[in-house]
Amino acid sequence: MMTQTITARIQAAEEELRQAMLASDIAALSRLLDPELIFTNHMGWTFTREDDLDAHRSGLLKIHGLDLSEWNIAVREACAVVSVQARITGSYNGVPANGTFRFMRTWAPAAVPDPASDSASGSASVMWRVIAASSVMVV
Repeated sequence: MMTQTITARIQAAEEELRQAMLASDIAALSRLLDPELIFTNHMGWTFTREDDLDAHRSGLLKIHGLDLSEWNIAVREACAVVSVQARITGSYNGVPANGTFRFMRTWAPAAVPDPASDSASGSASVMWRVIAASSVMVV
């Protein structure tokens, strides 16, 4: 069934995103976050993909622990919406930033150049990217 296949891809992409966030892996984050990402955090501030990448690149944001639970994934034709609870330990600008949050992420398929093919063939593969996300603090 197509929905099960997409759900499995989203679960794998979510784990790749979790690992990339823990490692501040800019290359992986760049692949997983859409260039036009819109993220609204628990304070109501809006960030772009570049804002997020810059926070990881500069060390402003450091995530030491990221435990996910209470998953809900809704798959539709052109997107998948994920709601997940995250227990985060880390720091922001050197200040401890720990807490439990609920994230809502919208994933959409995007054609990306296939690194295994030569550039002349123009081959592309489909990968899922986060196009929108938001977080709220769980109290």
